[in-house]
Amino acid sequence: MTVARTGPGVGRKIFLIATEESGDRLGANLMKVLRQRLGGAVQFQGVGGRAMGIEGLTSRFPIEELSIIGLAAVVRQLPAIMRRIRETADAVIEAAPDILVIIDSPDFTHRVAKRVRARVPHIPIVDYVSPTVWAWRPGRARAMKPYIDHVLALLPFEPGAYEELHGPPCSYVGHPLTEQVGQLRPNAEERGRREGKPPVLLILPGSRRSEIKHHMTAFGMTLTRLQDEGVAFEAVLPTMPHLQEAIEAALKYWKIKPRVVLGEEEKRAAFRIAHAALAKSGTVTLELALAGVPMVAAYRTGAMEAFILRRAIRVNSVILANLVVGENVVPEFLQENCRSERLMPALREVLGDTPMRRKQVEAFARIDEIMSTGSQPPSVRAAEIVLATMRKARQPS
Repeated sequence: MTVARTGPGVGRKIFLIATEESGDRLGANLMKVLRQRLGGAVQFQGVGGRAMGIEGLTSRFPIEELSIIGLAAVVRQLPAIMRRIRETADAVIEAAPDILVIIDSPDFTHRVAKRVRARVPHIPIVDYVSPTVWAWRPGRARAMKPYIDHVLALLPFEPGAYEELHGPPCSYVGHPLTEQVGQLRPNAEERGRREGKPPVLLILPGSRRSEIKHHMTAFGMTLTRLQDEGVAFEAVLPTMPHLQEAIEAALKYWKIKPRVVLGEEEKRAAFRIAHAALAKSGTVTLELALAGVPMVAAYRTGAMEAFILRRAIRVNSVILANLVVGENVVPEFLQENCRSERLMPALREVLGDTPMRRKQVEAFARIDEIMSTGSQPPSVRAAEIVLATMRKARQPS
């Protein structure tokens, strides 16, 4: 079955689904480029947040409903989640779009995509942001092939992983962070502060309340041990306004009080002067690498999640910066190793002029070449593949 041809001037209908803030930003940038390419002849429908709303999408429901962290919380809210999955799939089918673009959040979006493909197989489906098939549950790549027509990868090694795992076609389009390097790297004055005394040490416990809960105690004790060892530093803790209360509540128990800065602009300013960082594992490690900031990374989660992940992980590092540069230059301290007596010696090394610090600086200097997308921004590359997939689906069989 094929989609019927439409004449000139007939608009395209694109259905997008993003249920997290990061996916919402990706979706908004994609929408901008698609509108430029298609002119006014495009209609957007779907699920998204504030950024996609500014671009003209009225979300089917508030994405905050799906801001669920931890297995226990998921189990409690499973009936509501499943209802939203069914409703979203029904909405896609009712809309009969020219293409469906699912953005990250695979536990939600892939369930929608499978339902749509089963009921209306001619609607092409593009997955923007690859699930971490290269890290755990590799069988997902092959399982995606029947219902995903193309994967848009943010990381340069992902297309190779899909080929190896016999998944759907996958293209590297670039990470949105690569468009922000100018805001992450210091000018001459800021570089002077980065190399000045005392060194600025970033504290990055996470972007969710559950992550703050798991990391703040160990991070605070690490700073105390560092000071007790006679290491001088200026601690800065960037966070977002909606997390300020949780951060300040945890800081009441810290002996060393960092300077708290709020919002994206202040966070990037802190990155530009930072000498080193203690960071929760995640995308922020890639952000630090692009900024040229050596780091120590840590991660702690609930006991049940840790039990599952230990048996599923198939890579020799969970640190995104390590995976991108292709070597384990960033020390990582996971679960029971995420404690101050382990973190402090490593942090002392990255603050000093040591082989560990120099190795990280040298590795991060290669990251622009590794992550290059040529002259095209990620959102443009992504839009071109979405349009090509849509055109291919419209060809008569």
